[in-house]
This record gives sequence, structure tokens and C-alpha cells, in this order.
Amino acid sequence: MRFSFLLHTGISAALLLASLPIASAQRVKSAAFSYLPEQTDDRYNQRVPSKTLPLPAGGFIVLAHTSATEYAVERYDAELKRQWSTVLPLTAGEAVDGFARSSSHALVVVHQGGSSQQLTAYSLDLSNGQKLPAKKLLDASSRDRRPGVAFSPDGSKLVVWRYLTQGAQIKAISASVFDGKLTKLKDRTYDFHDQGGFFSTTVHVGNDGSQLVTLVGDEMKKLTVRRYRNDSPDVKVMSVSVGGTFGGKVVNVFDSRFRLLPDNTLYAAAICNERETGLYHSLKVVKFDFSAEGDMKFAPEVKFTPEYLAEANKATGSAAKRLEDVYLTDLLLTDDKQLVVAAEKKYEEGGDDSPGHTRELHLFGYNEFQTPTWHSIIGKDQVAPATEGYSSIGYRAAVFGPEVQVVTWEKLKNKSDLYLRRLNVQTGVVSEPKGLGLNVAADQNPSYVKDFTAWIDAKTLIGVSRPSKKSAALMLNKIVVK
Repeated sequence: MRFSFLLHTGISAALLLASLPIASAQRVKSAAFSYLPEQTDDRYNQRVPSKTLPLPAGGFIVLAHTSATEYAVERYDAELKRQWSTVLPLTAGEAVDGFARSSSHALVVVHQGGSSQQLTAYSLDLSNGQKLPAKKLLDASSRDRRPGVAFSPDGSKLVVWRYLTQGAQIKAISASVFDGKLTKLKDRTYDFHDQGGFFSTTVHVGNDGSQLVTLVGDEMKKLTVRRYRNDSPDVKVMSVSVGGTFGGKVVNVFDSRFRLLPDNTLYAAAICNERETGLYHSLKVVKFDFSAEGDMKFAPEVKFTPEYLAEANKATGSAAKRLEDVYLTDLLLTDDKQLVVAAEKKYEEGGDDSPGHTRELHLFGYNEFQTPTWHSIIGKDQVAPATEGYSSIGYRAAVFGPEVQVVTWEKLKNKSDLYLRRLNVQTGVVSEPKGLGLNVAADQNPSYVKDFTAWIDAKTLIGVSRPSKKSAALMLNKIVVK
């Protein structure tokens, strides 16, 4: 297994890496942890990817699958002392579709399948774990697409929705907005009869309850955002074409990702490819500003040239003839609005029962004026059991000042551990991976490793591990990185 880091042109890797701080870590606290592997019909898209949520006053809450018929939301202080635990019983056919927290409450949304579909929510008081009665948020037919749920950046609002279709085509979305105590604020219908052919859409909700509906349409060439307010019937629309015909080749959106900020600014990234050949063409980034100024800014595109492919091959030690299986995974923003777009290679070697693989991370840096300034590639090679798809592999990332910290679970030099890398957002320089000292056992169902990894602050992480295959117990760990 080879690890290398491709830095932007004209910078000495040895000089810059030598200037970065070397991380050392020690496990300062551990506690027993109860968790049962989860079963899911969709092994590739985790509906609740993060099951540890930090609290601003210190400590954190977790969502743990404790038995076949129940989950528990638990609060821990900064020293891993459990302050309360509240059981959420689940019946057959139920699954957790959402987990978030506001300043005062934790929210858990449960999907019920079967002869019909329902979304039900629980609101728990963060101070003592007291659970409000379950509230049904939405009903849908069993023939409908699976309903959706999204939370505002601060967790104080949530929106649930169902798709209204004609045949396989989406014609509208019926949505409801709630606050953190599950009081309904607004019912809303978003109409898409004007969209015509194939398009994709989803719903985001702001801290103020506004809904931002994103669309990739016009035969997958155009990004559109519609803003709906709860106190006005007016709908504000911003739209930009990112695809089209270039050099006689039709280019459209292959993959897209959106990030909504607390001020209702929405960033969008799109990987575009050639329709005929599937060759990756470029990365495009757009900022939709729905604040008082209300403008839109389109960043210069980053093209996936033969030179870029050569860089990727050098970073991974491969000889690929084309970029493929690379998907957008994160839009990371610093306080001064520098942006890092992250994409990851994900694939299976065989059929549906084959192990999942995640390989190199492609990172693209933009300054506060949305000018592309660097790109870096982190080589890695992770494999997950077929039963878990990609849920136990990949990475976790968090922004602290001018730095992005990236944590992966890998086996390097015959040591299975969580590894930390530091990305300088201004330069794109990535540090060497440093083990956090957990000695993570390579289980058959290890998704808990990624699910529960989270930062309490820039130097403190929480993670769940099994110290060895011979150990039957999981451990909840607090790791301080020096």
C-alpha cells in the first residue's frame, strides 16, 4: 500500500512538510460502549453518517444502536462520564433517517416502511434527556419514493418531504417545516411541472426556516436554487448553466453537492463529464447568496486534463487511463470563506456482493474570492466488507481556523489505526498521516469506527474502537492530539 501526496506546482514538498507541526497523540480516557451492527437496505448511502454530535458547552451526545429493537441517545461529559441515556424503541420495519441537535434539543427522525410510509420524530431535552411524545411528521404511500428529511445548520429547524410523481417522473414535492420542539411552522408544495425531462432535486432548510430547493435540470446542464420563505409567498430563483456544448462535445452534470451556511448562502459544486464518452471534463463551483445582497458568483472551472490524470496516477501509484468513480463528498469552508471541495474515489471490483473500496481524495482549494488556487491528492486504499458498502470506510473532516483535519481508518505498516492528516487551506499542503494510537481491530462490521468519530475541539477527538479481535467489548475513547 503506497501513500504519497501531490502538491500544487512550484512548491517544494519536503520544505513545506518539514514546516508543519508533527502530531502526537495519546488516549487519555476510555469507557465501555454498547453497540449492535445495523442492517440496511442501502449499503452505499448512509442516512445518518455521523452518530456523535459535539456540544458547545463541552461533551457530546451519541446515537447508539443498542439492541435489535431499540436505539439510545446518550449524553457524555468531556471526561466520558455518561450523564443520561434515553431509549428509543423501534419496531420491525423502522429505521433512523435523521439525527441532529440544536442548542437545547436532540432530534431523531424514524422512517416506518411496510404497507405505508411514515416519518416520526422524537425531541429530547439536552439537559436531562427527557423525551417528548413521538410526533408523526409525514405520511406517504408505500408506492412513493422514500421521503426525505433535512436539518438547518444549527439544528433548530427541520424539513420533511414526500415526492409527488407521475409514473417515474417527479412533478412536485410536498414539504413541512418544524422547529426543534416539533412545532409545525409551515406546509409547502414545490411545483416542478416546468422542469420537463430528467432532473434531480432536494430540499435544504435555513436557520430561519427558509427552504432552499436545489435543482439539477435542463437535461442535467443547469444548477438552480429556489428560496421559499415562511413569511412571504414570493419565491426567489437563481440559476446558472454549468453544462453545454464545448468543442462539439455535450457536457452535463455527473455529480453535485451543496452546502448551506447559517446566513443562507449556499455553495454548489458539480463534476461535469462528456455525455458520449463519460470522460471527466471539469469541476465547477457556484455561490448562491440569498442574504440582503442576493447575488450569484460562478468560480472559474477546474479542468480534468491529461496532466491532472498523470498527477492522480503519481499520487496513487496506479496507471489509470481515465478518471472514473470519483464522487463529490464535502464542501468545507473556513471562517474567512476559503473553500475546499473534496471528492473521493469509490468503487466495487465485482458485483453487488463485492467489497467496497475508497481510494484517493481529490482536494481543490478556492480563496475567499472563489478563485481556484491549488489542488492536492491524498493517496489511500481502504476496503470494507460487502455487507457494509462504504459505511465503514472513507474519511472524516473538520475545519479549524486555516486548517482542515482529515481522519481515516487504515492499515499502514501493518498497524490498523485512525490516522490524522492536516491540510493547510491556504497552500494545499498535506501532512503525513499520524496514528492516533487506538489499534483498531479489523472487524467484519466495523462501521462504528467512522460513525462515532468526531471532534470536540481542534485537539480533541472522540472515537469508538475494539482494541483487538480477541476483545469482545467496544471502547469509547477520548483522544488528545498534541
